[in-house]
Amino acid sequence: MTEPAPLHDRLARRVQGLRAGLGLSLDELAARSGVSRSMISLIERGQSSPTAVVLERLAVGLNVSLASLFEPDAPHADPVSRRADQLEWRDPASGYLRRNVSPAGAGSPIQIVEVQFPAGARVTYETGPRQPRVWQQVWVLEGHIDLTLGTQRHRLDAGDCLAMALEQPLSYHNPTRRTARYAVVLCSEAWPRS
Repeated sequence: MTEPAPLHDRLARRVQGLRAGLGLSLDELAARSGVSRSMISLIERGQSSPTAVVLERLAVGLNVSLASLFEPDAPHADPVSRRADQLEWRDPASGYLRRNVSPAGAGSPIQIVEVQFPAGARVTYETGPRQPRVWQQVWVLEGHIDLTLGTQRHRLDAGDCLAMALEQPLSYHNPTRRTARYAVVLCSEAWPRS
């Protein structure tokens, strides 16, 4: 098994590949995502440590989920995702640690991500609709988080699960003094629905 590429290089190739696959110029992706052309260029050269907020904006502009930006360049046929091979990434702004749990390239429309969310951390995504539509469920495994979807606030304790479509602003906040841990399960539906 080959070693995974350094994270910045993987993100660089993934963003560049998705952009090229859509036939978008840097300027077009900048307009679609609200991320500056220069920042996209830095990310595509592996010279930036983008925040989760910036990556979510790019994901919306590229019509994919945030989790898919961390997938490897070439999908693996193995339907098992071994813990030792699961990619971890820390958001430089909030300090949250995310781990892609799902096997990459298994042909499933479902992605699972585990998040360790530090005490007091807050992340706000200005997410918008995607086609195909992306559904998300957040299942709190340990601790407590406040999740605001649009204007509706949800207090989630251990064991609670919230389902939503990713099509409006979304904010996570851990108001406690302990790290919270939760799973995010994402699923893309075929568009348009038949």
